[in-house]
Amino acid sequence: MIVARTLPALAIGLMLSGAAIPVTASASGSAARCARGWTGSVQYTRSQSNSDSRTEQRVTGKGNETTNWSMTYDYAAQVAVRETPDPDVSAGKANISLNSVSTETKSAQDRYVCPHERTPRSMSGSFITQSQTRASGSGLDADVDVTMDSDGTYSVGVRLPEVQGTVSGSTSSSFGGQCTARQGTSNNIADMPTTIDGVRFSSSGEDRFNPSSPDRLAGSHSVTAYNVTETLRWNLRRCGGALRLVDVKFEHMRFPNWGEWQEIPEQTGTIDGNLVQITAVVANDGPEEKSATIKFRDTYKGDRWDGARPDGLLEELSVTVPSGEEREVTFEWDSSGYAWYDDGRPRTTQRIKAEVVDSGKTVDETTRNLKVAPRPVVLVHGLWSNWTAWESWQNILTSAHSYDWKAFPVGQKAEHGKMSTGEFVGNLGPTNTIADNASELRSYINYAQKDRNAWHVDLVAHSMGGLISRRYIHAAMPVYPDGKPQVSHLVMLGTPNMGSRCADLISAPLETTDRTMNALRELRPSVVAQFNSEHTNRKGVEFSILAGNPLPVVCYMFDRNDGVVTVPSATWTIEDNAQQDVIHIKMATASVFSSFVRPRIAIGPDKQKSGSNPSAQKPSSSGAAGGLAAAPASLALLVSLEQLTGSVSVAPDFAKIVRLAPGETMKVSLPVEDARNFGLTFVAANMVSATLIDDKGAVMGTSLTGTPEASQIFRSFFVAHPIARGNWTLTLQNEDQAEREVVLSTWSNAH
Repeated sequence: MIVARTLPALAIGLMLSGAAIPVTASASGSAARCARGWTGSVQYTRSQSNSDSRTEQRVTGKGNETTNWSMTYDYAAQVAVRETPDPDVSAGKANISLNSVSTETKSAQDRYVCPHERTPRSMSGSFITQSQTRASGSGLDADVDVTMDSDGTYSVGVRLPEVQGTVSGSTSSSFGGQCTARQGTSNNIADMPTTIDGVRFSSSGEDRFNPSSPDRLAGSHSVTAYNVTETLRWNLRRCGGALRLVDVKFEHMRFPNWGEWQEIPEQTGTIDGNLVQITAVVANDGPEEKSATIKFRDTYKGDRWDGARPDGLLEELSVTVPSGEEREVTFEWDSSGYAWYDDGRPRTTQRIKAEVVDSGKTVDETTRNLKVAPRPVVLVHGLWSNWTAWESWQNILTSAHSYDWKAFPVGQKAEHGKMSTGEFVGNLGPTNTIADNASELRSYINYAQKDRNAWHVDLVAHSMGGLISRRYIHAAMPVYPDGKPQVSHLVMLGTPNMGSRCADLISAPLETTDRTMNALRELRPSVVAQFNSEHTNRKGVEFSILAGNPLPVVCYMFDRNDGVVTVPSATWTIEDNAQQDVIHIKMATASVFSSFVRPRIAIGPDKQKSGSNPSAQKPSSSGAAGGLAAAPASLALLVSLEQLTGSVSVAPDFAKIVRLAPGETMKVSLPVEDARNFGLTFVAANMVSATLIDDKGAVMGTSLTGTPEASQIFRSFFVAHPIARGNWTLTLQNEDQAEREVVLSTWSNAH
């Protein structure tokens, strides 16, 4: 039975006998008056886990004996509490189960010389002893005490009866290497009856009831000592209807096992885009079977900014609960967008309310918070770069939302994947292909998903990283059983989606000397044209591109550009595109994140559902599911498009590769022809200075160590006026303490 006891000095006047409950003037509402006993449920669990391992030398001194022991003990009691005619007493009926297993394994190894043998043998023996205790009982009488104190605190205690069970066991042995073969044995010990002692356990007495609803108590108390954990949970009420909401539970799938649901820890929560199973547990405390409607709502009550916003209905389900039993009602909720409000503000907590509706009236409800963190952002670097290009982005994401918004720069933890694109400007050694780097990207995405238990990620890619990401999406990215792609959004910054003539000018001299650098060669417009014809499937991933436009002429290109990529090459056929006055190497910055990246990945739920975010895509003109928006149908059409945008591949007028010793200054003679204009593009470490001088001794351009020009990937000089045939000079000075290599190409008559 359950006995409710009130201590004499209850200051707020709460009387279980039914007396009025006074409420102070500051109270938010009138407290309930109740002259009935408690109903509800109480759960008690006791778990224990111990283990021990030791190794000792055998008497012979030639071997060891290892003993491993482990024990688990799991006791659980579910007590259904029902009121009786006596208002101070309720009836408790317990269902109890126990399972305890103890296992000891002894393994011995020794070396021994058998009779008539000269060489020692290795002998072994293994002995396993296991015992198991099981017990269960249902409908057993149990006592639960509720004690309420004058300071607003209360305690809940449980007294559980003895329960009958059985003890069983087994032994087994095996041997190997004995002088005389020895057969192992296996024996089972018959079940023997046993009695499991009763249990008494109480909460700490420090829980407080809500003065505005003193007839509802819910909470838990846990104690751990000597590897034993005892936990008491309770959900009790008085003067309620027959139907009661016992609990609301959240589960998400454990990545990468689709369909493997696990409880969501309250402290860590889930990740934006994950499917969440929301379960309401409904109990019927009445004498007859009851049917009801369960409504799950998105509620804003208690929110600092949107507290007045009305609840939104997420799901509505029906349930029938037999008398004295509980039933679960579950639905799958798509958490996409719930890390954000639709106005772009971070939303750290989602509030889910469950209501039990009986005959059109809400008879019980509860609200639980669910922490929803943004999708992890996988950061993909480009040519002549590495993960440090994104080193500040974790702080950027933390400032934009919270520390739960995680950045994963590819290569930061190389054991999970590392791309090879040249590492640093001026490094002309071998690199991976785009396909090779896409494989590394795949590994890193998988690492990010496992680390965060995230089924979806966003990709932010700089320069060539966009092509690597496109390759991964087309060739390897999975689409999950719910039809949603693994990558929610690909945001590209300065990606040469139709190649770069800068790659033509620098890759050509390397290729003629059989020093092909894959990362550079695969940026040539002709190679990217072939890439585009083969990589056409977006699989539902949204694409966005930012093009830089501050510079007028570079690498035989008159189109506005960022120093590497022209605006037409970047924007290509991507509908969601924008331009900014930003050079290529300054795109992975906080300002670009705020102005371009964040608005595309920090999208609230309503905008995600309506497709009104900035990157909404129109259907593919080809009609193919998941195809490129307005995707060119053939390579010929791609080449034609490149011609229209001025991105056709070109060959240099003159090219050379030189080596500079530490501190060396070198003059390189440059033959020039009559032309409308003249340009020079070179690649060198930023510790190499360059000065271009015409045949009359006039300085036509400088790119000196310590200046912004020296930090560019492709460093260029452009003379816009006509020039006459002659010999110009490029003066190079290596201010580094290591040997440096310079690749240079000249070009003319740019258009």
